[in-house]
Amino acid sequence: MAEDLEEPKYDLILDFGSFETRLYHDTIQARVNTNGESQDSISNGFRTIAGYIFGSNNSGKKIAMTAPVHMWSEEEMTKMAFTMPSEHELSDLPIPNNSSIEIVEVEGKLTAAMKFSGFASRRKTHRLSKKLLKFILQNKLEPTSSHILAIYDNPWTTLPFLRRNEILIPIKDNF
Repeated sequence: MAEDLEEPKYDLILDFGSFETRLYHDTIQARVNTNGESQDSISNGFRTIAGYIFGSNNSGKKIAMTAPVHMWSEEEMTKMAFTMPSEHELSDLPIPNNSSIEIVEVEGKLTAAMKFSGFASRRKTHRLSKKLLKFILQNKLEPTSSHILAIYDNPWTTLPFLRRNEILIPIKDNF
């Protein structure tokens, strides 16, 4: 799935082998809160945002799918986001028909990124985020918020060993 989709642009800052630091460019995201981390909640969140880009908006306009889907916890909520294609400005994006979708401008940020394949279960994501945090601290970098899970491939059509996922942790720019 992801090989044909636009991805957020970034500049590679340093490759540490086990992880990279990247400076992401500014983006626009469509976001929704999900009711927890259950598969049903995640599927509902995905369908909600997918509905928006497939035309459930005030103009019936379809918006190209991008990768990855981002998920993170914030204030006891699980958030999910699709990045809007770079051709769009905030002013030309249609208004979602579903009021639970928020369209937000996201300022670019320095981020530590660690790739992994397979299933992105809650347990695996937690374990790998702790591992990335350890790498960040060992390299005298400073995290600025908790981890974000980035899922690039369709879990229903991509074999687990071919799936591309990442753990992202925003870091302070100490360079």
